[in-house]
Amino acid sequence: MDKRFWICGIVVSFAALLLSFLIHGLLLGDDYAALGSMYRDPADGMRHFRWLLLAHGLLGFAMTWLFSQGFARDRPTLAQGLRFGLAMALFATVPGFLVHYAVQPLPATLLAKQLVFGTLGMVLLGVLLAWLQPRRNALRAPA
Repeated sequence: MDKRFWICGIVVSFAALLLSFLIHGLLLGDDYAALGSMYRDPADGMRHFRWLLLAHGLLGFAMTWLFSQGFARDRPTLAQGLRFGLAMALFATVPGFLVHYAVQPLPATLLAKQLVFGTLGMVLLGVLLAWLQPRRNALRAPA
């Protein structure tokens, strides 16, 4: 794991945190607020923010590590990113939201939004990783 790996991990972690804020804070914020005490209020949420940082840090570095192990220079970069992001969504995002739906009384419309936005977010992270290519020497367009 070289310097580039660590930089890519930090960039993807930060991007994941931003996407999470966009999806769960802005796009789904009203949906969560309508559920009342089922979720933390904003003040209590801020007291637990370090756990969000840890979660997104783990996500960013795990995705970077996995992508760096399977990147093929002879295949189209964008296609690899799209496929990787979709695989990560099917591996973690989709099952996670389905489990939450099974154990919490969440509205089906919220689940549908979580699945769509969460999958799109993971696909975007996959595309970002494909562009960054953790095993590439320089940040330039692939040959």
